[in-house]
Amino acid sequence: MAVSYMDFTSPNVQYFYDLKNNRTFTKDGNNFINALGIQQMNTLGNVSLLDIYLSKANVVEPHIHQNASELVYCIRGAAVVSILNPFTKTVLNYNITPGQVANVPQGWFHWEIATEDDTHLLAIFDAPVPEFIAVSDFLRLAPRNMLAHTYCLDQAMVTQALAPIKSTTTIGPSADCPNQARPDSYPPQAEQHPQASYPGYVARQSPYPGIGNGYNRQG
Repeated sequence: MAVSYMDFTSPNVQYFYDLKNNRTFTKDGNNFINALGIQQMNTLGNVSLLDIYLSKANVVEPHIHQNASELVYCIRGAAVVSILNPFTKTVLNYNITPGQVANVPQGWFHWEIATEDDTHLLAIFDAPVPEFIAVSDFLRLAPRNMLAHTYCLDQAMVTQALAPIKSTTTIGPSADCPNQARPDSYPPQAEQHPQASYPGYVARQSPYPGIGNGYNRQG
């Protein structure tokens, strides 16, 4: 609900907004995000939303909202909403089509991949401004020697693989990425994780071509 101290007689009270006026991210003409929060409509209270447009095989990169849960509603097209359950160590994949929703608990890693062109998603949050931590920021900013040491990796290979990630990705892959999959080859099939240690744990093949096996790109 709207904040209780709001003066609803004020001429500055906002009841209407056109989302096209607040583009928060643009990859290209078919992949972009509009946002609505209390900065755009001060009567919203503790709710906000993202208006997401994707073409096939484009990905809202893995991320978390540390201050909000997220309800993803499909308006048009189709998408897979993937959620990493931190308690069961399981990746949950939900195919959503128009009229269907998927819920992401607060602070859980998740990502969305369009499986059709002209996909339109609405992400609704229970916070006036959803905070956003992108995996691409960790990958580009974490010290390479720390990553190599912690995960028993070759530092030179880690450095080479992650070097193209120059900025927050948000929607990937980039248009000039040489390793991106053809849209007609998506989605990949599920595969059993060879290191699974939890009964029933199933990992999904990454929607990013080559993630975990040398895939690199520029955000």
